[in-house]
Amino acid sequence: MRLAQHPTALWVQQFLGSGYAVLEFDQPTHSAAQAAAAIGCTIAQIAKSLVFIGPHNRPVLAIASGANRVDEEKLTTLVGGTICRADADFVKKNTGFSIGGVPPVGYKLAPKVLLDADLQVFDEIWAAGGTPNTVFKLSPDQLKGLTRADYCDIKTTGV
Repeated sequence: MRLAQHPTALWVQQFLGSGYAVLEFDQPTHSAAQAAAAIGCTIAQIAKSLVFIGPHNRPVLAIASGANRVDEEKLTTLVGGTICRADADFVKKNTGFSIGGVPPVGYKLAPKVLLDADLQVFDEIWAAGGTPNTVFKLSPDQLKGLTRADYCDIKTTGV
């Protein structure tokens, strides 16, 4: 692990400022399980960023605990319109980041953001730093402040 050097991760670092450190790993942190293994934390402490297509073809960003699946019906209710999963092209075009490295911040056009209430139970959580092998540590309160979003129930209760 070292301070990130990739230009995309440096963009995220610049957006975050000196109070955060975007870290780069030799191994991938693309999935919540990979990130947790690299960091040495639980999967639930990974704040995974999932992009959906919302009303008016606008991006909706659900930041969920790595241990949870997102309930699309709950998202539909919360955003007030139909949503569907975004493909890699939509994600890249609308966020500037590739799937597996989508951070919770740093967008030119801010998406609608919903935060998984389960992330609030941790002192520290980890989010993607802009590439599939970069992450940064933050608190749930910092995530809320950075995204200007609220915590809500977005996880699925089914299998």
